[in-house]
Amino acid sequence: MAQQTGHRDGAEDGRAIPEHVDVLIVGAGISGIGAAYHLQHDHPKRSYLIAEQRADLGGTWDLFRYPGIRSDSDLFTFSYTFRPWTEPEAIAEGGKILDYVRATAAEYGIDRHIAFRHAVVGAAWSSDEARWTVQLMRTDEDGTTRAVTVTASWVFAAGGYYRYEAGFTPEFAGREDFRGEIVHPQAWPEDLDYAGKKVVIIGSGATAVTLAPAMAERGGQITVLQRTPTYLVSLPRKERLAIWTTRLLGVRRAFRITRWKNIVRQMIVFRFAQRFPRITRALIRAAVKARLPRGYPVDTHFKPPYDPWDQRLCVVPDGDFFREIRQGRVEMVTDRIARFDERGIVLESGAHLEADVIITATGLDVQPFGGVPISVDGEDVDLAKTVVYKGMMLSGVPNLAFAIGYTNSSWTLKIDLLCEHFGRILELMDSRDAEIAVPEAPEAMDTRPFFDFGAGYIRRAEGRLPRQGDRAPWLTSMSYWEDVKLLRRSPVADDANLHLHRRPGSAAGADPAAARTGTAAVGG
Repeated sequence: MAQQTGHRDGAEDGRAIPEHVDVLIVGAGISGIGAAYHLQHDHPKRSYLIAEQRADLGGTWDLFRYPGIRSDSDLFTFSYTFRPWTEPEAIAEGGKILDYVRATAAEYGIDRHIAFRHAVVGAAWSSDEARWTVQLMRTDEDGTTRAVTVTASWVFAAGGYYRYEAGFTPEFAGREDFRGEIVHPQAWPEDLDYAGKKVVIIGSGATAVTLAPAMAERGGQITVLQRTPTYLVSLPRKERLAIWTTRLLGVRRAFRITRWKNIVRQMIVFRFAQRFPRITRALIRAAVKARLPRGYPVDTHFKPPYDPWDQRLCVVPDGDFFREIRQGRVEMVTDRIARFDERGIVLESGAHLEADVIITATGLDVQPFGGVPISVDGEDVDLAKTVVYKGMMLSGVPNLAFAIGYTNSSWTLKIDLLCEHFGRILELMDSRDAEIAVPEAPEAMDTRPFFDFGAGYIRRAEGRLPRQGDRAPWLTSMSYWEDVKLLRRSPVADDANLHLHRRPGSAAGADPAAARTGTAAVGG
């Protein structure tokens, strides 16, 4: 790799921003930290930089601050394979997850490679130079901004798929008439006082199911208003298997055993639900009914019109959501909103919900690749016209990888596999003395939406997202076992779909580092 030259000041703590890196990772959340670990572990001589638009790492777990914020997957599969989760809680609160991500970054020296307050605002690929020119916008603590340019042999997009600046809120008639506070969970105010007040949470997904019991415990009078019910499944907050195996076998062995048990359980539950949806519906309904008061209208509030796993199931740790309903501190209402008024919400049924605070837990605003404009050799890339290769690259776009996890299992299970495979692609390129890797999709191939998922926030963005094909490796798997076979065990070489070559005019056998300057990472 190239020598440590060409540094410029750029990080707020005085460390240098390099002019060129081998890999620019976008985002210092759980995916970005995982990508950095795999890169420096598998390719220690390659330089990298993590560009993070926020002032701290952690991504989702630093951004969301609403009461009760927690994982919706068990931490034994959500955590990294290389750093065991050692807490007894399988469903952990957000602060503990953030501490875990921060500790991981510090333990492996990844935090020394992060440029905070550096937002990626544009990326242009040049085949002649075999590199990306990436425009960053740095924001200092005093709010002043300035442009910074970094070149990179590869860009690894690890910022997830939703817009960090704001969540999705529908247009509600009469919103301006409401005299109370309206809050979206993605922008939770630290000083929000809801103790003893009437709170209406609009939504039926994981955020609403998390918020309601947490706010009820702190003195709020909570009404959850949903248009469509969601499947809710109670799971223990603590992992008993991990607790007793840790005592017997130690942390690492206990982690591996618990992790594999939970991976297998997730697979069995998902496949059973897909094959036997009517039985799964009945089992979920029976479990919910058993946790609610006798005579409760289960089918009104907990009978979705779709099959299990057409959308993600919501986890209820230790049944806390149902407990608050039994105790009368959370009320469910299933109806449609006609309008807001001064005192609350008027429903289409004619009913009225009094409210001092309205929480719009109405979902995310999907923004692939952070909304960053991408061009290849002067041509703008239309994401909707690209096809995803192996769930991690885009057809016709060289040297760009990205990390999108599972929607039917723990996000990080797939991130680990994608990052491992990325390292294998780099190894193959080294062995072939190649500088450029670009997937090329077959001309005669049917495509469909990238996400086979019925969530509203995905459907709203469908026309802006890449597509997936009808066959491997263009078919994006949501099966961990299929991905283990494809990404970990199968050969990386795929000459029919992934084309490896040098830049035009570059002599075979020449040192790819000869044309580079300044590849040392921040703190390198």
